[in-house]
Amino acid sequence: MVRVSVFFVCILFIGSFLGYITNAATNISSTAGEYFAWNDISGWWDLYSNNTVEVQGSKITGYASSTIGEISFDCGSTPSGNICNISQYGICNGIGSTKDASGACNGATATGDLVGYAWNDVLGWISISCHNTDGVTCTSDWGVTIDTNGDFKGYAWSDIGGWVSFNCGNVGSSCSPNSYKVNTSWRSTSTIALLDSAVIDTQSVGGATLNSITWKGTNNANSTGQQTYVDFQIAVSNSSSGPWNFIGPSGTSADYYSASCESSFKGGINAGGNAPNNTPICIDPAQVKNMRYIRYRVRMRSNLIQTDTPRIDDVILNWSK
Repeated sequence: MVRVSVFFVCILFIGSFLGYITNAATNISSTAGEYFAWNDISGWWDLYSNNTVEVQGSKITGYASSTIGEISFDCGSTPSGNICNISQYGICNGIGSTKDASGACNGATATGDLVGYAWNDVLGWISISCHNTDGVTCTSDWGVTIDTNGDFKGYAWSDIGGWVSFNCGNVGSSCSPNSYKVNTSWRSTSTIALLDSAVIDTQSVGGATLNSITWKGTNNANSTGQQTYVDFQIAVSNSSSGPWNFIGPSGTSADYYSASCESSFKGGINAGGNAPNNTPICIDPAQVKNMRYIRYRVRMRSNLIQTDTPRIDDVILNWSK
């Protein structure tokens, strides 16, 4: 057995960690037709011109403009400033998240599934999702989401004004004669870092077989339960100079080892793709037998909100001759 220590420092975040340019007051698209929502009573909602609406990993801040006044998305950034001491409302990013007295969204998961309420002096409360009150079992599933392209989709609801459409391409609606939607540069995604090991010499002239990898460290989970991830690829050679072809369970570079030996003694992918720490991760012996030199590639992924990363202190390789 050889013990290899890895000292890893990964700076994943710049500015506010939220995936947008921090010197901009809004990350709503300025392209014509990509910053409007529509309601039959209030007409067009303009989410760009006020230069205040910003989609974040935890919430939406700022306010839109309309012919009946501003539509406020966040008690902490209204046209009158922070009024969260009077009313805690807003739109949070992730089903199950809720506003607190400070205006923060507790339990935000940055999935793009929006919940909460907006406010307008004419329309009153505007519900962004049926999940505001019915948890995860809405009788009729409706609401506003943000897809992987940054497009808002779906409908909000006002008891006074009725449905508010955030995309003309919603099911059952038409983009003729007016094509519109709301688009943001924000994306729901993890940050990924890769680290390749140095060449490890088993000193077995006839070659060795790598059996397993164990990593020691911390796989963080934040208050929302979002997990960070660690998994591995392996490269072997009978020459210290390679070539080095890093592969996973499929024998290609398309996947990574993460299954424990207890669940798969020939190696595989763990549910969710996360290799548990302090646990041997088995490697398919058919892929790594009779080779003297070994390298591993470790992939580390942050949580979706990009607030937590894994920490790896040691990597232990187990091989047999």
